[in-house]
Amino acid sequence: MLAAFTFNTAENLPVGLLEVISASLRVSLSAVGLLITGYGVTVAVASLPLAHVTRSVPRRHVLTGLLAALVVSSAAAALATSYWLLLGARLLTALAQALFWAVLGPVAAGLFAPRVRGRVVAALSVAGSLALVLGVPAGTWLGRHTDWRTPVAVPAALGLVSLVTIAVLLPTSRPQEAPAAYGTGPDARRFVTVLAAGTLSATGAFAGYTYVVEFLGEVGGFSPSAVSALLVAFGAACLTGTAVTGALLDRFPHSSLSTAVAVQAVGMLGLYAVGTHPVAAVVFLVLTGGALGPVFMAAQNAMLLCAPGRTDIALAANSGCYNAGIAAGAALGGLVLPSAGVRDTFLAGGLLTVAACAVLLRGGRARQPV
Repeated sequence: MLAAFTFNTAENLPVGLLEVISASLRVSLSAVGLLITGYGVTVAVASLPLAHVTRSVPRRHVLTGLLAALVVSSAAAALATSYWLLLGARLLTALAQALFWAVLGPVAAGLFAPRVRGRVVAALSVAGSLALVLGVPAGTWLGRHTDWRTPVAVPAALGLVSLVTIAVLLPTSRPQEAPAAYGTGPDARRFVTVLAAGTLSATGAFAGYTYVVEFLGEVGGFSPSAVSALLVAFGAACLTGTAVTGALLDRFPHSSLSTAVAVQAVGMLGLYAVGTHPVAAVVFLVLTGGALGPVFMAAQNAMLLCAPGRTDIALAANSGCYNAGIAAGAALGGLVLPSAGVRDTFLAGGLLTVAACAVLLRGGRARQPV
């Protein structure tokens, strides 16, 4: 859980430090946004190949190596003196994360009975969501009061703690013999539906979320201190949504994903429509945050159920597609930002999320008996 928190914090830190990094390295906001795009592209491209190459390596060894890469890359990012060095360090972290979520799910879920594995996925997701509640807001505050390199260095220390703990305590076993190595109800149609919907949902979410700090300042009219507080509220909503959805995940695995995607669509379109009104902006920001974590969590849980083959390969595919969506979303937002303005990034994101709802609805109908 600490490793999940640390990886998600490292991934999302640039969201709250866009302006600080931009000023320090003398590059545009869109260029700093590419730190997120490049991260997502790397995870998207590398997830499946890395999962395939390491499919027979004991999971303890894999997780230890991934955390070692996180420690090294975080330290390198904190010491970066140019934009390109920072980008290179970020890509190394992304390579580690490309495999991390694929390995973590089956390892943790395999320690428990199938009937409660949804709760296990939820526990890991809660830890990951804490990155948005604690990691990103704290890193944003720390970066603005010291230097952006300080919060970027923190994941190195946290990753080291996780590395030592896992290296010492996690048993060594053959991956193919793990209890959660294969899906409990293989379903190729459901597998493809979840991948497609997750990709569209991630693209929509990050088309807007990548530039949420600018949105809250320019459109909502919030002060920098209020924006920091709203990032905490966003993260708290993400955590709450994950906890609530996680409690229902084992009972309603299909409807949990559909509901989360629908709530995200409402939140993003609401921000576009009435984001200029502070109270409404807060309400729809909370709705968006409350859906962001549950979407990925419910998709991950679906992979453990419907994977047509090995669950680690299915989870790698899900992580790869989701991060492809993150990269595409950040890139889309970067294109919309200079031409139409930050408000329209949420319109584009909301419409893509509606498309994800349609995919799930159609997939659900296709599963009904004739």
